[in-house]
Amino acid sequence: MINKIVDFPSRATFSSMKSAKNLNVAIAARGVEMVFSSGAGSYHALKNINLDIRKGDIQLLMGPSGSGKTTLLSILAGILTPTAGSVSLLGKEITNLSKQKLAEFRLKNIGFIFQGFNLFPALTAIENIELALNLQGIKGKKAKEESYFLLSQVGLASKAHSLPRDLSGGQKQRVAIARSLTGHPPLIMADEPTAALDSHSGHAVTELLRKLAKEEGCTVLMVTHDPRIVDVADRIVYLEDGVLVDS
Repeated sequence: MINKIVDFPSRATFSSMKSAKNLNVAIAARGVEMVFSSGAGSYHALKNINLDIRKGDIQLLMGPSGSGKTTLLSILAGILTPTAGSVSLLGKEITNLSKQKLAEFRLKNIGFIFQGFNLFPALTAIENIELALNLQGIKGKKAKEESYFLLSQVGLASKAHSLPRDLSGGQKQRVAIARSLTGHPPLIMADEPTAALDSHSGHAVTELLRKLAKEEGCTVLMVTHDPRIVDVADRIVYLEDGVLVDS
């Protein structure tokens, strides 16, 4: 069933709304469109996306390959700027922020988990996390202690000094999750976090993300096509041909 079309506040008034409902919303998209242009023409990747994700929820974004899932995730994370519409994160509209302000906002508020782990192969597990902390201004002994604590949270303290090549796929993803938690961001966004994992490792990773949402108060948005992990979700929405279809 396609979402009903409703009248939403203008961009100018939306960010100033203070109702109890809006205060409980971590991620809000209004009228988001994305058109990619090239010499051969243009491709309408996203069409009038309206979405609210509540604080502390695990939200799955599912759909077939090419449906626009990763594009939407990138817009909601402030990595891409939509052709039209607006995005608010934690009550702050990010659509028109300068590149510097947007980078500062992401660094403070968003932990991103990639499908391919994106670990530095020459750095140990703990060094990968320390590097992320260094970028946030946390260095030296404090960074090392915090990195070890985060690895302990994901059950990998014993692998602190292992290189990525010596870790299994599930262990690499848990290191990536630990890295995403540096600075205790309120938003966790994950792009196909279980795609490269077997069933057991994939479910262990999603259970860890569920724990973060329910015990630490993080809001988790996951793009996935993996039906094995739907049981951890509070809500699932589907994209088909750039159009949001509600579950």
